[in-house]
Amino acid sequence: MFDSILFDLDGTLTDSFDGIAGGVLYALGELGEQAPDQSELKCFVGPPLLESFTKRFCGDERKAAQAVEFYREYYNDRGWKENKVYDGVEQTLAALKAAGKKLYVATSKPEIMSVRIIEHFGLIKYFDYVAGASLDKSRAEKAQVIEYAIATCNIDKRTAVMVGDRHFDIDGAKAVGIKSIGVLYGYGDEAELKSAGADKIANIPADIIKLVQ
Repeated sequence: MFDSILFDLDGTLTDSFDGIAGGVLYALGELGEQAPDQSELKCFVGPPLLESFTKRFCGDERKAAQAVEFYREYYNDRGWKENKVYDGVEQTLAALKAAGKKLYVATSKPEIMSVRIIEHFGLIKYFDYVAGASLDKSRAEKAQVIEYAIATCNIDKRTAVMVGDRHFDIDGAKAVGIKSIGVLYGYGDEAELKSAGADKIANIPADIIKLVQ
């Protein structure tokens, strides 16, 4: 049984593709780059932005850092609102909270923005803490964010589980020594999640309730 449940944000609690895609297109436009196709845009949902832009620019970290700044201009202005909570997520959070579970957010999105989004959609009442990336890049990888949440909230790793839609969530959970649940309604598929070593798989948000018992 899991007492502490850590949730990814993008692709797990909310469908944030439109805002992220808009930010990426704005950043690339500002740098005079050609717009990528839809499949490449989807690759920006989940991993740290700097990592995604560095890959896009073939290892040019300086250009990637510029892209992140342009992206944040767009996202901080309007991209964060181009977002919606997945059907069934709030009901799942309410049921878990009622069952006495401790709920946390652990996301690679900057913490200040993550709190704003969780508050905007009325989900903050379900969470004991929202842990996100730091703006100074000292806490960017998913494993670092999970470890930060665990240390800050004194979470017992033996009864903790990470819930997320991409292999980054599963990799991060394994790196810090906790179990993981992969979700199929986000941006990762079953092959990706199972290959990463997800301990359990949820098809829809309601499945999470049964999997943490």
